[in-house]
Amino acid sequence: MKIAILGGTGSFGLALAARLVARGEDDVVIGSRDANRAEEAARELGGGRVSGSANHNAVQGADLVVLAVKADAALETARTIADSLGETPLLSVAAGLSFSKDGCRPDPDALSIAERVQEIVRAPVVAGLHSIAASSLGEAPPEEDALICGDDAHAKGLALELAAKVVAGRALDAGPLASARALEGLTAVIVNLNKRYKAHAGIRISGIAE
Repeated sequence: MKIAILGGTGSFGLALAARLVARGEDDVVIGSRDANRAEEAARELGGGRVSGSANHNAVQGADLVVLAVKADAALETARTIADSLGETPLLSVAAGLSFSKDGCRPDPDALSIAERVQEIVRAPVVAGLHSIAASSLGEAPPEEDALICGDDAHAKGLALELAAKVVAGRALDAGPLASARALEGLTAVIVNLNKRYKAHAGIRISGIAE
């Protein structure tokens, strides 16, 4: 599979790219607004199956595109690559958060970022990996489950395949794209848990047969 990671020079995008490159099964393209930064990141990761380019070029020929930019850049990035993306499935991992001295809160908007991205692009949008921290994608896959939601079966299948490669737990189908509202909000819960307990919390779902 050819996977383009937009925002691939950021903390999560780069960690995801590194995990995929380490597996050596897929062609990975790191995308960035700055092509030079993307190319430099690809060189640092090494290996013959990773490259870097500007976002609108990175999506060309990809089987799955991961929108891994920060939440405040997700919608604008979606607008700038919408034409180049066409109908290539897009996985949105962003979660809008606000921070105050008493904790982290989820985005108050009624729609998830993933749903708002779907209003911009023709491509089928799926959402997931919100509970996976960049720091957890280090030397080994995290002992966590990954949750994916979406309305398009093919796009969801590709995202589940990707998710299964980056966690030691399971990649689980969490229902329609509307479920992204809960998944994105879950990020705030995990941030609060990590801060309160000085931990690296993740998600494991019980009661589902292997």
